[in-house]
Amino acid sequence: MKKRMLAMALITAMGASLLAGCGGKSSSDGTTAAAADSSAAEESSEAASSDASGEKLVVYTNSGTDGRSEYLIEKAKEAGFDIEVVALGASEVTERMIAEKNNPLCDVTFGLNNIEYEKLKANGLLQQWKPDWTDGVDQSLIDPEGYYYPITTTPLVLMGNADFSPMPEDWTDLVKDEYKGLYQLHRLGGGTAKTVFASIISRYPDPNGDLGISDEGWEIASKFLGNAHNIVDSGEDAIGNVINGSLPLDEHWASGVLQEQKARDYKFQIMTPEVGEPFVVESLAISSGTKKYDTCVAFLNWLGSSDVQLDWSNHYGTIPCQKEALAQVSDDIKEMMEILKPQDLDWSFIAENVDSWVEKAELEYVQ
Repeated sequence: MKKRMLAMALITAMGASLLAGCGGKSSSDGTTAAAADSSAAEESSEAASSDASGEKLVVYTNSGTDGRSEYLIEKAKEAGFDIEVVALGASEVTERMIAEKNNPLCDVTFGLNNIEYEKLKANGLLQQWKPDWTDGVDQSLIDPEGYYYPITTTPLVLMGNADFSPMPEDWTDLVKDEYKGLYQLHRLGGGTAKTVFASIISRYPDPNGDLGISDEGWEIASKFLGNAHNIVDSGEDAIGNVINGSLPLDEHWASGVLQEQKARDYKFQIMTPEVGEPFVVESLAISSGTKKYDTCVAFLNWLGSSDVQLDWSNHYGTIPCQKEALAQVSDDIKEMMEILKPQDLDWSFIAENVDSWVEKAELEYVQ
């Protein structure tokens, strides 16, 4: 692949960390930052204070649950920024900004993924900017037009029972009869399943095909969804199914895999396709309707900085994209990221069509 792998960014970051003598790590439960990190964060806050103008910023985010909104408001205040957080689901943020197009209320967005940002771009609701913390960030995760920039990432993977064989080499292998009824997929309308599905069928573009996908692509979609055990019961223990071998394969997000390994004292297999894995990337952007551009840039430079992102990771278990923060995450995150790489995806194509693809799939293929 022409694009750099996140694993390479991690290796570079680790080297820089060793040279600089950095040593902070998250605790085993991801809730307490090291003392050195706290000191560095205070220095970052003092530096950011000189850039803050006193203007109040309205932040739209899908990362506001479980105390995140309160944490962000307090930390921003310490850094000299006055913010109001509007916490919604990712698609709700997009829909609200589109509805407010003629009377924009949002200044910056935090946490949306590429699909939502591409929709906002297409509606002219973002403006270009450039942060000061992108050195070492995997360039394949950055919007090439400069509208949004990544701060955290979550690879989406196929996890397997430790003894299951043969482990599939790619998502497309699951269409084979030998895997029928052995893998679990989540609700197609959810972010994980939707993104994995889109990452598969977008490999088969055809401008003359149904919804832009070739006949081969739709045949793959039919078998991929038809062969699966679809998880519809919220009380179903998908991870337990993998461990006991009754359903030995499961579609999951990487951080969730790490959490389950700790909680259940079990080491899962992870599929590593040659094309890479679809990465759900949380990014930062500036609304085209804001009248506080300079303050927005200063705030997002602070929020995306290594000290703040490491502290955020220590509190909420995220995988930072910023190289200095990534170098100091827990060992299990480092091990995971060394074997994974981002799949090269056409996010504009996906964002334009994914809702229609999902609608067709749910009507015709999901059993």
